[in-house]
This record gives sequence, structure tokens and C-alpha cells, in this order.
Amino acid sequence: MQDISLIISVALIHLLALMSPGPDFLMTVRNSLTYSRRTGIFTAIGLSIGISVHILYCIAGLALIISKSIIAFNAIKLFGAAYLIYIGIKSVIAKKSTINIKEEKKRDDITRLKAIKIGFLTNVLNPKATIFFLSLFTFVIKPETPTVTLSIISVLMITLTALWFSLVAIFFTQKHILKIFNKFEGVFNKTFGGLLILLGIKIAISENY
Repeated sequence: MQDISLIISVALIHLLALMSPGPDFLMTVRNSLTYSRRTGIFTAIGLSIGISVHILYCIAGLALIISKSIIAFNAIKLFGAAYLIYIGIKSVIAKKSTINIKEEKKRDDITRLKAIKIGFLTNVLNPKATIFFLSLFTFVIKPETPTVTLSIISVLMITLTALWFSLVAIFFTQKHILKIFNKFEGVFNKTFGGLLILLGIKIAISENY
């Protein structure tokens, strides 16, 4: 009964964290609108793979080392900030292209592997995720938690991540939303690009996250 309560608690905490707007959300929406629903979903898969990395190093006890090491944490923070700024700049300077509503994709769509890579790097280089999982595995999930329960929690968090951001991708690629995006694509690209750049700068200059 206690294990079931822990699993439900972690699932709710993780779901609330997923719903909180951040780099993962912005990147999923950007890739879904800029490329296609398929690309958005594979970005979500990449994000979920990133989650598995956070879980693995937390279980191994590396999260505490990373959080205590100024050099390690700042390296992750600066790489993550640089990546967000890079993607943001690409969005700002992107040229307008036409969406084929029937095919629900753009002619310049990216490969599935590249979409997964973008999602993975966005999540795994996010210092906020490092701190979140450190807190989760310190204050909620105890060292004595049974391996079976820990495995269920891990699979659940990875699955929830993939499902939630896949739903985000599906929602933002509805036909009426695509029509609006196609009409104001330049504005959306610059807005999302600007938000990613600002988020990257905020991460880079923050003393702690």
C-alpha cells in the first residue's frame, strides 16, 4: 500500500513538472509547428530518453555529485543554455515555408533521428531537470525503496513524458492551429526563437536553478 502511494505521488509530481512551461514544452511546440506532428512526437520520444538518463544517474548517486560540483553543474548549465540559444537563433532567422495541411508536414521536415536528438539534448542538458530529479530522489524516493517499485516509477516517468509531449504535439498540429501558424509563421518563429534565447540566457546567468 505504501509503495502504491509512493508511485501515485511521484507520478503526480512528475506530471505537474511536465505541465510547467519550460524548454521541453517550447521545443516540442516549435518542432511540431515548424516541421510536423511526426517530428513533434519524435521530439517527445527524445525528451523521454533524456528523462531516463536523469533517472539513471540519480539511482547511481551522481546527481548529488553534480549538484555539489560547481564545475560539473556549470558545464551542464552552459552547454544547455548554448543549445537553447542556438536553436532560438535558428528559429528567429528561419525562412517562411508553406505547410501542406493534408499531409500535415512541411517539405523541409527533419529526420526522426534528428528530432529525437533535439528532444534528448534539450532535456538532458536542462539544469532544472537535474535539480528536479535530485530533489525527487532525495526527499520523495528513499534509498530503501524496493527495486521493483523503483523500476515501476522509472518506467512511469519515462512513459508519462513521452505521452504528455506527444499530446502537446498532436494538439498544436490540429488543422485550424496549423492554418493560423501558416498565416503568422514569421511571427511565431521569432516569438518561439526569442523565448528560447531568453530562456538560454536566463539559465546561463543564473547562479543556481
